[in-house]
Amino acid sequence: MQGQQISDILVRSGLVTEDQMQGALDKQRQLKSQEQIGDLLVSMGLIREQDRVRALGEQWGVSFVDLAGLEDIPHDVVSCISQDLARRYKVIPVSVEGKRLTLAMKNPLDIFAIDEIRLMTAKDVEPVIAVEEEIILAISKFYKTGTREAVEGVLKDFEDGVTLEDYRGDEDMSIEELKELSEEAPVVRLANMIISRGIAEKCSDIHIEPAKDCLKVRYRIDGILQDGLIIPKKAQASLASRIKIMAEMDIAEKRAPQDGRISAIIENRPYDFRVSTLPAVFGEKIVMRVLDKSNISVGLHKLGLLPHTFDMFESMIMRTYGILLVTGPTGSGKSTTLYSVLSKVNSGEKNILTIEDPVEYELGGITQVGVNAKAGMTFASGLRTMLRQDPDIIMVGEMRDQETSMIAIEAALTGHLVLSTLHTNDAPGAVARLMDMGVEPFLIASATIGVLAQRLLRKVCEKCKQPYEPPKDAIKRLGMNLDDLDKSKVTFFRGRGCDTCKGTGYKGRIGCYELMPVTDKVRELILAHGSAYAIREAAIEAGMKSLKEDAMEKILLGVTTLEESLRVIYAG
Repeated sequence: MQGQQISDILVRSGLVTEDQMQGALDKQRQLKSQEQIGDLLVSMGLIREQDRVRALGEQWGVSFVDLAGLEDIPHDVVSCISQDLARRYKVIPVSVEGKRLTLAMKNPLDIFAIDEIRLMTAKDVEPVIAVEEEIILAISKFYKTGTREAVEGVLKDFEDGVTLEDYRGDEDMSIEELKELSEEAPVVRLANMIISRGIAEKCSDIHIEPAKDCLKVRYRIDGILQDGLIIPKKAQASLASRIKIMAEMDIAEKRAPQDGRISAIIENRPYDFRVSTLPAVFGEKIVMRVLDKSNISVGLHKLGLLPHTFDMFESMIMRTYGILLVTGPTGSGKSTTLYSVLSKVNSGEKNILTIEDPVEYELGGITQVGVNAKAGMTFASGLRTMLRQDPDIIMVGEMRDQETSMIAIEAALTGHLVLSTLHTNDAPGAVARLMDMGVEPFLIASATIGVLAQRLLRKVCEKCKQPYEPPKDAIKRLGMNLDDLDKSKVTFFRGRGCDTCKGTGYKGRIGCYELMPVTDKVRELILAHGSAYAIREAAIEAGMKSLKEDAMEKILLGVTTLEESLRVIYAG
């Protein structure tokens, strides 16, 4: 069957219709995208990653293996190759029969990996294809190092008193003692393990919280804090000092908050960690925000914009002047949306400048500037200088005050496309927020192209997804009318809980959006100091779907659950 086009395989297997495939091919040509058609179909939400990989296997003539469905791989099979080799080539042994080793691979055509493993194991390698993410999870699950045994081994060093036989507490230790402690092998391993475990769990933040008799480590995964490790209290001083040294902070300062940054390459991927310390009753609490530098090229298609909203948003970002605002609470994915927009418009023909606090991800072909208040580089002063740099597109990390807002709006009115963020609950609320900052209504009405409000919803885990009947009051609370739904065609889904999603029923997140176009009617209302309600009604007439409506569609598509939408969207 080798030599078939992946598009033909997907259509023949019924995963996509011919019309859907043609639409994706047209989109690929229109965007002049180098993205493979299978990847594009996944990003458009038409097929799952598992479907793409299975079809790729059929195209290449190799079998597909569902690693998430494997409860166990015997230790003697896994130990055929080292964990380093498995991680380097993204492979894991699945079975051994005599001289034949079945090897799950991200790329079963990688002859260098196959040759090296054949030489290392003295076995004939039979490659099968598997989803890359599932291979990485399987490596973490089935190799002992990096798992619970390794965690217990590192913690045992502290229990055995390797660091300080007599723990006296932070306040009694000299700087020399703290430095000495922070460089000892157990604390170095402990700090590295806390960070690497967070990376493996795909967390966004790592919390190290001192309690009365221990240290708690928690990880924020898909927006929810989950318990990680319990660490002996005697490790507190050395661990805090170790992280401070890594983040280039003052280890002697324990009574005032500090901020720092760690840059590291973990498993061949560059990461940045924004580190913050806060003095608390039982010692310093440390929070590390994890920034995966290689993971920002999300692409507009992968954000979760519904087709109608996507088309409207795409037309807005292609404008040559005006201001486009992205709003939502902290942690709602605003930066990711803006970076995805910048990646989309970064054609090499435009001068794109950004000013951010701080610069979170580095984008090639774009000039990025970090705010530095001590050096006099504020949003306002940086923005003024940028206007003398012949820009086409400017991204302002956040509009915090009247001065920054005024300069940004003036830039939008003088022939520049300006992208920025605001903290508001919904799209119409952005108008009132700008007025509160002292921006005149006529400037807002003239400059603003549109406002995108967003939240992040956890996605139902594909591995344990099952249909269920939600409570009727929950359906009504979100504004759905059961009488209007055709129950034979509508199925609600939720995750049962499995190893892949750590029993939560959710894996990954998707955006939920409302996009308010600034039409002539909306402009009239802004000029007349119209209420947010009136502006919302006019925007809905112009085609805006509310956050609740967007969430409802994603529930009916089986992407998320009713309970998750109520948790994130429902207000009042």
